[in-house]
Amino acid sequence: MAPVEVVSAASFLGTVSPKGVYILGYGWLYGMSVWVSFFGGIIALRTLPRHQFGALQHKTFPIYFSSSIGLSSALLGLWAYVHPELLANITSPLRADVAQAYVLGTVIALQSCNQFVVGPMTSRTMFQRHKLEKEEGKNYDEPGVSAQMKALNTKFRMLHGMSSLANLGAVIALTFHGLWIGSYGL
Repeated sequence: MAPVEVVSAASFLGTVSPKGVYILGYGWLYGMSVWVSFFGGIIALRTLPRHQFGALQHKTFPIYFSSSIGLSSALLGLWAYVHPELLANITSPLRADVAQAYVLGTVIALQSCNQFVVGPMTSRTMFQRHKLEKEEGKNYDEPGVSAQMKALNTKFRMLHGMSSLANLGAVIALTFHGLWIGSYGL
């Protein structure tokens, strides 16, 4: 039977460790990613008029992506700290510690792509479409929209799809990482 721990100032301070901080950071990142990806956006889409929904997404997604980049970067740094042999074996992707570092690197890369490339392009296209809707006096999906609106619709769908796939890839990578650390520890 394991010895019974007594809660004290020393035992409480002992919880502030790289592993404890790692678990808190991972929980924050994963919870945020699942909420934004599967709940928050759907609730907003069903609640707000489309233009307000777009404006909300335009303001919240950069914060989400930069938080995701920052947290996953911090996790990667802590992972490397807890696994000091990682850098010496970085070219051995079948090693579990290296594979998990690659997983975190994938999250950073996918969310950076969204933050710095695809996200801004998607927002620009969305606002161009909003402007053209006002000029034409028609919603983007009404019959008889201009060829320019059809081109914007195609571009928006492509960019939105790319952004969604990159975000989904990040969530899948984080899920795999969570399952790994839950099964094998840090």
